Amino acid sequence: MSLTEALRSALSAIGANALRSALTMLGIIIGVAAVIAMVAIGAGARERVTGQIKSLGANLAIIQSGNVTQGGVRLGAGASSTLTDEDAAAILKEVEDATAAAPVIVTRAQAVYAGTNWSTQITATDLDFFNAREWEVAEGRLFEPEELRKGEIVAVIGQTVARNLFGEDSPLDQQFRIRNVPFKVIGVMASKGQSALGQDQDDVIFVPLDTGRRRIVGRNYARDRSVQSIMVKFASEEAINPGIAEVTALLRQRHRLTEDQEDDFIVRNLTEIANTATAAATTLSWLLAAVAAVSLLVGGIGIMNIMLVSVTERTREIGLRLAVGARQSAVLTQFLIEATTLATIGGAAGAALGIAAALTIAHVAGWPSVISIRTILIAVGVSGLIGVFFGFYPARRAARLDPIEALRRE
Repeated sequence: MSLTEALRSALSAIGANALRSALTMLGIIIGVAAVIAMVAIGAGARERVTGQIKSLGANLAIIQSGNVTQGGVRLGAGASSTLTDEDAAAILKEVEDATAAAPVIVTRAQAVYAGTNWSTQITATDLDFFNAREWEVAEGRLFEPEELRKGEIVAVIGQTVARNLFGEDSPLDQQFRIRNVPFKVIGVMASKGQSALGQDQDDVIFVPLDTGRRRIVGRNYARDRSVQSIMVKFASEEAINPGIAEVTALLRQRHRLTEDQEDDFIVRNLTEIANTATAAATTLSWLLAAVAAVSLLVGGIGIMNIMLVSVTERTREIGLRLAVGARQSAVLTQFLIEATTLATIGGAAGAALGIAAALTIAHVAGWPSVISIRTILIAVGVSGLIGVFFGFYPARRAARLDPIEALRRE
């Protein structure tokens, strides 16, 4: 029997018992659909996490004020501001692979324009911040060096602030107040969306560093030129760890810390955090797929069961074929092809159902999904292999029937 004839015979046998075949394929259909839907949702979640983390900028490290001890009492991280903008300038000058070092002060305040007000984050920084974050301006411009040097009362705002404070009006050249200080809008940043922690990155107002210290944050920061944190961008991902070691050594020297004193600052590697989050999302997606793949195993057992029933029902047919000279390999191939065809059809139907399920979940729940052609092909291919694996025993049993005994059966 040729391969074409065997395939035609398999399709005929499946069609002759359409309802039974459909019920048999149900396990495969559900398994393949679940695998495709879960992998698509997992990949979408991973892509979303990756996008949110990348929106922070690439190859970043953040230096924050660390623990200080007064009178033998450890006050904890951030209890005192131990960083200055001179530290940022020294990092940029002396650390070879540092391409940007932005001093940052963050606070919250109410912004007021005409009869509208909006509570938002105020970030006092310099131009290196936008370089480090790889953040472009959508309208207007960023600060001029002279405005930063003189501490001019100007501001660049995020999309959320522009929408909630100015509505449909253009915010450029408009004046609004922060703590009764009138600021002029010179630019609107491009949208960044949510961060990995769910924070709206566009809900922010940027002001020059010295302006923020003197006019908004308060005299404590202005007196000693201190900052809350320093954002450092390195030339490449490979340069981050060596760069952090250089930054640590430099700041310890600048802060005059002895060998027995702990760091009065904390360095966080954002790229390492990003890689960890991405790896966690990848592990979750594969875990979901593995759980869904159990349905494929159940479907395979169903195929084995129905093929054993088919062998029992067609015992006389098998015996007659063997009696007239059919080889055992031909009988084995016929039943293997029948089992594989049954599983492959179920896999194809499951793939269609899985795609529909992934798209439906993405639309209804607002959860991202990424459908991969590679995943679909693998899932359908695996369903075919399951047909071969679970169909082998019934096919082998059919091929080894004794023709005489088979023909005697009613």
